[in-house]
Amino acid sequence: MSRTRPETWWHDAVVYQVYPRSFADGTGDGIGDLAGMADRLDHLAWLGVDVVWLSPVYPSPQDDNGYDIADYRDIDPLYGDLDGFDHLVDELHARDMRLVMDLVVNHTSDEHDWFVDSRSGPDSARRDWYWWRPPRPGHEPGSPGAEPTNWGSFFSGSAWEFDESSGEYYLHLFSRKQPDLNWENPAVRTAVHEMMNWWLDRGVDGFRMDVINLISKDPELPDGPVMGGSPYGDGSAHYVCGPRIHEFLQEMHREVFADRTDRLLTVGEMPGVTVEQARDFTDPARAEVDMVFQFEHVALDQAASKWDHRPLSLVEFKTTMNRWQVGLADVGWNSLYLENHDQPRSVSRFGDDGQWRARSATMLATVVHLHHGTPYVYQGQEIGMANFPFTDADQFRDIESVNHHAAALAAGADRDDLLAAMAPMSRDNARTPMQWDATEHAGFTTGQPWIAVNPDHVDWNVAAQRDDPTSVLHHYRALIALRHDHDVVAIGDFTMLAPEDPHVYAFLRRHDDVELLVLGNFTDADRTVDLGEAAGDWAGTEVLLGNVSGDPPDDPAALRPWEARVHRREVSPG
Repeated sequence: MSRTRPETWWHDAVVYQVYPRSFADGTGDGIGDLAGMADRLDHLAWLGVDVVWLSPVYPSPQDDNGYDIADYRDIDPLYGDLDGFDHLVDELHARDMRLVMDLVVNHTSDEHDWFVDSRSGPDSARRDWYWWRPPRPGHEPGSPGAEPTNWGSFFSGSAWEFDESSGEYYLHLFSRKQPDLNWENPAVRTAVHEMMNWWLDRGVDGFRMDVINLISKDPELPDGPVMGGSPYGDGSAHYVCGPRIHEFLQEMHREVFADRTDRLLTVGEMPGVTVEQARDFTDPARAEVDMVFQFEHVALDQAASKWDHRPLSLVEFKTTMNRWQVGLADVGWNSLYLENHDQPRSVSRFGDDGQWRARSATMLATVVHLHHGTPYVYQGQEIGMANFPFTDADQFRDIESVNHHAAALAAGADRDDLLAAMAPMSRDNARTPMQWDATEHAGFTTGQPWIAVNPDHVDWNVAAQRDDPTSVLHHYRALIALRHDHDVVAIGDFTMLAPEDPHVYAFLRRHDDVELLVLGNFTDADRTVDLGEAAGDWAGTEVLLGNVSGDPPDDPAALRPWEARVHRREVSPG
């Protein structure tokens, strides 16, 4: 049964993520900033997006490009100041767009005042704002194996850092400069809630909360099973969706959001979350978060690790996507994405960034945007930006890539094999500068960019595509308008078709008396899909949107290389 049109505004909204360091430089120092972003808001308004998700702009040592926050109530001078931020919010609101801030409260920077105080000694009033533990019994403090648990860090090495002055270790699931906050301490939670309210009072429209399902940890911090080929254990069973996670998120909702009449949005990034858990997190009756960011579908082309990649199985991809569509059909809400600041470029990863670049980019966009949920567009995705052609590890800037490269070389990896494995999956692929035009630095900066511009910007840029009505950019604009204009796209039921077809993605959307057939060919060959009797007869139906010019094939089940089509017909309600 289709849902009736909801009051919830983000059910027909599209979110656009800005990674500020790489979006637009307004000062000429080679680093993107708020002034540059404000100058480019008309592009986002023309595109039609409803929400801008802004990656961190807080003061930071930039160990993890801003996800290591040193002050939650200010703007890093790299990006501007609070006056510039307020101006950006006003300009977005004037264009009927909302601003969602990235919020990182699983950890802070080790340069945050809270941690500086905590680190000052065991008697500090903020000592238990973080996870401090003595060495493992029977081991020399600071020696290998003396760490309190065997947990490994997401950024290579141990998840524990030894502090010589106190003789204890602190926990960091990510960089050693990103110590984890201890959410068991109510003073930590109160400080976070007060900070969130401070930003909402400034006009922010919500938060995308980074790795928020890691904030609750088993206080015992037990060892985890040792990971294959690694000296470290996997502690995720003790901190992914931990014992008090629902309690903490419900408390956050009460203290920050419950009494506000603003139309706010809360998005929880949740690695390792299951469909069943996501139903609980996003059930409006439970008052936790509005939607989750899950990673299951973007891990299907990975084997033992993200650096061990394999070709995507479309059948596995459809199985996963269908499970999330069905699982959140009646309760909760899906986030729809293929790209963000942590993922490589989708046209290089799942499409064909050579001969069929434009067509495969628009096919991928069509398939994702026509699902049930809220689509996310990552900067540059709307013009089909591709992976960077890395030729040397010195070109990497991201801490995850830099650390993994060093650790793998130390473990005896072949340098060329290592680069070949890392180049397609490095997060730096998503972080090369936005390609505005064909000038020397792609219109991103008049200075020297902090990371190299992709050399293909001379052909793939906003200016060129704005003038081409058949471009990837115009296709994205049409997709966004489709969601705004057609209730069936925003809230219609979802039915997967041909789940075992290894080449074509096909599904139905239905709301009241309107039904859509969505088709996407994931190959560079002509394909015909068996839609089955349940799909009915789609011959001669209206093509609402497509990515190949000219008349479509007579057979609606026939698709040309990397083709996408959306058919529409009216049906009897029921």
